[in-house]
Amino acid sequence: MHVLSLFAISAALHAVAANDAPPVQPLEGVALTIYSSADPAGFDPQRWIQQQRQGVENPWGVPGYGVVKVVRRVELPKGSGSLSFTDVAAWIDPTSVSFVDLDDPQTAVVEQSFQFDLVSPSKLTERYLGRKIVVSSPVGDAIKVYEGVLLSATQNQLVVQMEDGLHIVGATGAQITLGELPGGLLTKPTLVWKIGNSSGGTHLIRATYQTAGITWRADYNLVLNGPENAADLSAWVTILNLSGASYPLADLKLVAGDVQRVEEQRPRGGSGGGIVGSPIRMADSEGFEEKSFFEYHLYSLPRKTDVMQNSTQQIALFPAVAGFHVQKEMLFDFTGGMGVADTPMTAREFEMNTQGNPSVFLQFVNKKEERLGMPLPSGKVRVYKEDPADGTLEFIGEDLIEHTPRNETVRIKLGEAFDVVGERKRMDFQIDTNAKRMSESFRIEIRNQKATAQSVRVLERLFRWKNWKIENANAKFAKVDAGTIAFDAEVPPEGKKVIEYTVVYTW
Repeated sequence: MHVLSLFAISAALHAVAANDAPPVQPLEGVALTIYSSADPAGFDPQRWIQQQRQGVENPWGVPGYGVVKVVRRVELPKGSGSLSFTDVAAWIDPTSVSFVDLDDPQTAVVEQSFQFDLVSPSKLTERYLGRKIVVSSPVGDAIKVYEGVLLSATQNQLVVQMEDGLHIVGATGAQITLGELPGGLLTKPTLVWKIGNSSGGTHLIRATYQTAGITWRADYNLVLNGPENAADLSAWVTILNLSGASYPLADLKLVAGDVQRVEEQRPRGGSGGGIVGSPIRMADSEGFEEKSFFEYHLYSLPRKTDVMQNSTQQIALFPAVAGFHVQKEMLFDFTGGMGVADTPMTAREFEMNTQGNPSVFLQFVNKKEERLGMPLPSGKVRVYKEDPADGTLEFIGEDLIEHTPRNETVRIKLGEAFDVVGERKRMDFQIDTNAKRMSESFRIEIRNQKATAQSVRVLERLFRWKNWKIENANAKFAKVDAGTIAFDAEVPPEGKKVIEYTVVYTW
């Protein structure tokens, strides 16, 4: 068995596939698939770029990874020999490398090393130990030249053996002249393979590997119309690349879904804070093409793009969608978070009298009939509305959405209403422990100070026990689930609506 069995398995699978179907000769180039585990609530790509500029590198903390597929023509030695494969990502996982010779499936890699000893001033200086160098160091207003053999280069100090003895020279501010570049130093991260090959010559190969330091996230901009019953939607994909490599003219794919991955526990870098601002109007260009892939969703860009290292970039996820139907909802949930008790909750002193403003939501169905219907990756939705006084867009709220399949409902919380107030009071409580029966009566008053009528939904959690019955309700209600009912009220302009009901528990 080869030292790296993954290479042999990959070659064998390629050979099997070649026998089952006519071979498709891939074109030279790079393809990049990016996976994300970013939390859209706290992940801010600009934080990572700022840390990178400050010299703080934490690619393992970037919430995501990439799969890089490179097809390239190389010169293979006949028989056994070595092949250097350059321009790989600096944060490659060498154990994930797969190699296939597309011209000769029998070619096998028997050993691999990842060489990352890249050229830097300190490494160069270390390589000249025992060799002659010239150091020009400022001394006051003059320049003093030291020419001799370098004996040591540590802690920013150089020890130079000259004819008149040893000299210790500070490297800060000094100009160092070196001779010919010694071997063994690289300018780019490189994979070096020991290869067994029968034919030699120019071959087309494909190398695949995973790398840390790259991720993506989705951001949505929704513009609400004047009557608040329709909206326009645009979407960005933001890519962060700190992988230590650029991918010019890449075929780009994004994977949305919770892909299981076994990872070593590493310290995660700090990130947080969103970007709030007016939405950029995207051109009506072609966005990503989506398809189901296993239990996930794959988004493929139908054109090539450059994904450059140490950068962020935005790409339209899909062409902007205009005028789809949305529904606005005001919701009172005075007892939100209360679940049904495991045993009857008979304590008389436990009551929830409260008042406040309703939460405001927008919702729409992600369906083709509304010119939507693409599965939406999780992300942040920012909502704007035009001010008719000057035609500018004003920010009115934002929320997060989870991965949302087609035909499912997207629900966005925008904030709390200002001019609508609700008040909930318990009016009566009765309990008969011998009969195993208790009742509780409530009065809910909703006041609307707007000049237009407002539709308001009131959720009531029947948390004292699972067996209940509603009596003496003065308004229609709907059963939402085993422990929740909902009243839908139309509140007149500058008026109020009162809801009263009694709930009877038995056990």
